[in-house]
Amino acid sequence: MIVDRFNRVHNYLRISITDNCNLRCFYCMPEEDYDFTPASRLMQREEIYGLAKVFVDEGVTRIRLTGGEPLVRKDAGAIIRSLSALPVDLTMTTNATRLKEFIPVLKEANIKSINISLDTLDSDKFLFLTRRDMFSTVQANIELAIAAGFIVKINMVVMKGFNDNEINDFIRWSRDTPVHIRFIEFMPFTGNKWTSNKVFSLDEILGRISTQHVFQPLTGNEHDTAKLYRIEGHSGSFGIISTMTSPFCSGCNRLRLTADGKLKNCLFSRGETDLLTSFRQGKDIRPLIHSNIELKEKELGGQFNSSLQQIEAMGIENRSMITIGG
Repeated sequence: MIVDRFNRVHNYLRISITDNCNLRCFYCMPEEDYDFTPASRLMQREEIYGLAKVFVDEGVTRIRLTGGEPLVRKDAGAIIRSLSALPVDLTMTTNATRLKEFIPVLKEANIKSINISLDTLDSDKFLFLTRRDMFSTVQANIELAIAAGFIVKINMVVMKGFNDNEINDFIRWSRDTPVHIRFIEFMPFTGNKWTSNKVFSLDEILGRISTQHVFQPLTGNEHDTAKLYRIEGHSGSFGIISTMTSPFCSGCNRLRLTADGKLKNCLFSRGETDLLTSFRQGKDIRPLIHSNIELKEKELGGQFNSSLQQIEAMGIENRSMITIGG
């Protein structure tokens, strides 16, 4: 088992297979002209499988593929197929722009649930946010995924003054369509110009929804990142990932492997451990994994707390979101 000093067992690995993306969301990427990691420095397909197998042997039971946008990688299908041979619950997060062509592969890999990043239901706002005119493609591919039988979770990063006025639009979408909305508090990363006054909090989100709907909390488990709710008569549900105002660190079971093979024990960790170099040298990486986890902080990478006004975003030592993996 992979256990930290706070007795948290880590059995969930998020693997970024690329830092490349075909969208340019400003809260994820620092700028339009971004220098992506050269292919030689990325984990290769066999290395992704080999590293993942070590984690599985150490107790990991769930793997999520992320990016960047994982489906822009040329060998994404082969990576998905290879990992599906491991005894894990395999899932992924995508922007859905290329989802149509990968539905057969995902079915073959027995992937049952997909998280799709979508921060607005307004096509003009989508273009402004992503700097790409692909809203209709995303919308159509979400419908295809639902029709194909996937559990579809929609990740919506709520930013005050930008898309908080769409919260109830997403809720209405879940009435007749089995989409499970995940409202995410805006988080600080290198280059995303985070300020506390852009955060639309858990309480504010619930308050906005309560103006039009009656909802009931759902029972979750200790590892849930989202606080879950249901509205009677709705096909879908909603949840809130309240990283900034009500963290869920006490039940954290997650590890992150970046596309260049670095292990991060927290989304906000300052440090990371290079596994790929040692793996390429034929060394046993298990001691590196366990020493990394032993250094995991109790909460939020040890860099800040949930008092928003006291957070100095410029002082946080981290990567940009796209180089960490969603």
